[in-house]
Amino acid sequence: MKINIYYGGRGLLDDPTLYVINKMQEVLQELRVTVDRYDIHEYKNSISTLPQTLKDADGIILATTVEWLGIGGYMQQFLDACWLYGDKEKLQNMYMQPVVMSTTYGEREAEITLANAWDILGGLPCNGICAYVEDLVSFEMNEEYSSIIEKKAENLYRTISQKVKGLPTSNQAVTRSVLRTQQMELTPQETEQLSKYVADDTYVKKQKEDIEELASMFKDMLGQSGQEDNRDYIIDLESHYVKKEDFDAVYQFRIEGKKQPLVVKIQDGELLCDYETQEEADLEEADVSARMTASVMENIIAGRSTFQGAFMTGDMTAKGNFKVLRMLDEIFIFE
Repeated sequence: MKINIYYGGRGLLDDPTLYVINKMQEVLQELRVTVDRYDIHEYKNSISTLPQTLKDADGIILATTVEWLGIGGYMQQFLDACWLYGDKEKLQNMYMQPVVMSTTYGEREAEITLANAWDILGGLPCNGICAYVEDLVSFEMNEEYSSIIEKKAENLYRTISQKVKGLPTSNQAVTRSVLRTQQMELTPQETEQLSKYVADDTYVKKQKEDIEELASMFKDMLGQSGQEDNRDYIIDLESHYVKKEDFDAVYQFRIEGKKQPLVVKIQDGELLCDYETQEEADLEEADVSARMTASVMENIIAGRSTFQGAFMTGDMTAKGNFKVLRMLDEIFIFE
């Protein structure tokens, strides 16, 4: 059995949906289910090709977070792509369990939206999970909540393995009689190819990369290398570093305007800062990966803000170990 998880949130550290789908993934893997997870925000330039990943799945989990209103843009784009480019014959036999966590109002409405969307696509919705989470730590520590999540994952496994049938719905009737995907009658193979063309912005991107590479090469040949100052921020970090014994961590800072990520390594209390190539950064197993603008980094170094403050206000986005993230303001003190 294979189940795909499609996560439509923004990937923030304090997103309760991430905790729920991680817990469900553990349970399913214990049941010897093959689980593939797709964080849709990482495929934002090729969402129209994601329905191709549904082909070999027996069931899926659609997971999203209600931050202010509705299921969010990434999940809506994925469902649009399923309607336009998905293999409808395959979807007719595919089970879907919605998972919606809310940090505001509207988790039940979002769950119903996902179920209705899958119903109209011709699939088989299952009983889902929805909850309002005010405090993530309390939610994670509650054993009763954890048990409910585990049982929901087990129910999905039983539903798929037993091929439980459902009663007909009006959504399915409307889909057959009124709704049409497109006027052209395309085979699933032609639809799949069309989705690739729609998502193919890689050609222009590759051209830009080639032009930048050539420009850099010619500048080097003329003795005018376009390499950025690889000491930016490094001296400030080194001069404000406060050594912590028995603390090891790796941070990656992707700063807008910098082609290379700034990697900060702390091992046995010793600090090492350097800009690494994209290939080196991708191979690095960072505890925390953060993104910010140059002005945000400069405000932190000037003491006008903190790493935690920038994260809480949304000026800096981050993913990874939340405890390691909070240590930034203890090991780098800017006054």
